[in-house]
Amino acid sequence: MGFWRREVIDFALDSQTRQAMAEQEAWIAAEPANPRPYYQLALLYRTQAKQDEALGLLLEAVRLDPGLVPAHTALAEIYAVRADLKAAQRHADLAAAGGDPQARQMLLRYNT
Repeated sequence: MGFWRREVIDFALDSQTRQAMAEQEAWIAAEPANPRPYYQLALLYRTQAKQDEALGLLLEAVRLDPGLVPAHTALAEIYAVRADLKAAQRHADLAAAGGDPQARQMLLRYNT
């Protein structure tokens, strides 16, 4: 990996991600009953390969708003990777019922 990628680009991306994470954490502190910042923060954790943290945040998001379809889609993806097919299917079905068949199609593609 070259100097520009390692020292400039990756550093800037990491800095921006940390800033975005801090913004979402502040939003959660200000509005703990709002599911959106939990979902947004989970997406950021997923980009950092922190799936356990993302999973917890997504579960909190759907607890606060069971109809938050993008969170169900993300949960289906995480559970599929973990080979928890029952949970993956449950969240894929909830996402499909809310209008997003993407997770259900993913599970069908991979015969799960």
